[in-house]
Amino acid sequence: MPRVTRSHTIRLHLVAGGLVDLGLDEATQKAGSPARHETDGFSVRQHVDEAGTLLVIVGAYGPDWFATMREARHRLEQPYVKCHVDGNAAGLADHELMARWATSAELQDRRASAKRHQAPLKSLLRRQKAEQRAAQEQEEHEAAGQSGLF
Repeated sequence: MPRVTRSHTIRLHLVAGGLVDLGLDEATQKAGSPARHETDGFSVRQHVDEAGTLLVIVGAYGPDWFATMREARHRLEQPYVKCHVDGNAAGLADHELMARWATSAELQDRRASAKRHQAPLKSLLRRQKAEQRAAQEQEEHEAAGQSGLF
């Protein structure tokens, strides 16, 4: 069962990430029409799921609401924020995301996925450093006049 997630906490994380809080009331949020707002931004509201857990719905608004939604998802799924974001939950509009605190298993899966994703790059960097060191050592030996020994 997920922990209670408060809207003011999610709002603080998004504002700290550079997003604009439009402060729309719940009726305006539920009315939809995200593109009719002149300013790109977000608004949050509380939601109780079928298990009775308090969650947060984040709505993106403005001419480029899709980019705002993508930025909100990216910000909330950072390791230091530790949220789980679901854009496919039942009852959500196209411009809304459901946010809740991530469970320990979800965070561990996220870390493992990031390591798998970064493994080829780390391998390439290690190989390049080794080649660079070998070339530098060879240059040092040649400069010392010992190239015939190797």
